[in-house]
Amino acid sequence: MRILFLLLLLPVLPMPASQTAPGAVPDASKWLQPLRETSIFDDPVYNVWCGSMVSGDDGRYHLFYSRWLRSDGHNAWVTHSEIARAVSDSPYGPFRHADVALPERDVTFWDGKCTHNPTVLRIGAKYYLYYMGNTGDRAKAQWLNWQHRNRQRIGVAVADSPAGPWTRFDQPLVDISPDASAPDSLAVNNPSVAVRPDGGVLMVYKAIGREKPLPFGGPVVHLTATADNPLGPFTKQLRPMLTDPRTSFPAEDPFIWHDGTRYLAIVKDMGGHFTGVNPSLALFTSTDGLNDWKPAPQPLVSGLKLTRPDGSGWSLKKLERPQLWFRDGKPAILFCAAADTPDLSGSFNVAIPLETSATAGPAPLP
Repeated sequence: MRILFLLLLLPVLPMPASQTAPGAVPDASKWLQPLRETSIFDDPVYNVWCGSMVSGDDGRYHLFYSRWLRSDGHNAWVTHSEIARAVSDSPYGPFRHADVALPERDVTFWDGKCTHNPTVLRIGAKYYLYYMGNTGDRAKAQWLNWQHRNRQRIGVAVADSPAGPWTRFDQPLVDISPDASAPDSLAVNNPSVAVRPDGGVLMVYKAIGREKPLPFGGPVVHLTATADNPLGPFTKQLRPMLTDPRTSFPAEDPFIWHDGTRYLAIVKDMGGHFTGVNPSLALFTSTDGLNDWKPAPQPLVSGLKLTRPDGSGWSLKKLERPQLWFRDGKPAILFCAAADTPDLSGSFNVAIPLETSATAGPAPLP
């Protein structure tokens, strides 16, 4: 009894900043490590955007990304993007372009002229490539081609290997809702998919409604959908999430996963509404992935400044489309679309090494 009393008198020591208590929501900003010399994947001819990686049975790493000609300008992503594949012998690169996974096809297909927003998963023996597609006249516009933007739908392609061939489908996997008052009645895009611990898959996607004036529409929210099979059919919940009463477009680009305890998501915080840093990447959590998404206790993942290999700072103009790659079930690399020029020309993908263990340090070499 005396020993217990003395123990109670001992001071409570704070936990080291790099350590997370078991079961606690992590402070993901502490995961980020300096870039490596091979962290940048770019192309002298194409703008590079997005970036989702999976390992193959060939021992290589396959990065699926969006690309379109630099000469067409940044806003041509909505009309001319195509999902391509790059390969590397290391998850940290360097990557080299291999092929176009989802090229353009006839204009009569729902995804005939644009594929974008890749998220790739291996589930069992199959590879599933979720994406946004659209079609239209491909006319250049000062901002966006609204015909293409408002035809954005969500699809999936399936293959036995990251090298393909990829089987595409004639109809979208997730279409807009026919009810004009639905929160996804105008366009759907930015799919993120995770395997549910209780079976099936969960999708979080960006949805645009018709409440606000066209052609932009809005509000821009996020919705969830579930399916027993990665190929669907998906059942929508139609309950907006990642919302903020101060704006009709608070977030985009979710990446979701389950860490064995809870669902987590890294999203682009459009105006610092959740992190206080404008713009930034924010961490959200949910117990069931459907109803209770909320900012993490430490929501900031990153602002627009990264650390170069030599330790110097690198200020960017854009850092978005977050996608994680996992080693042994733990986040090991954060892939993001990035740009460091005001007009976003020459955009690229950046692979940010992560360290999630209690002792911070450089990510191990593969």
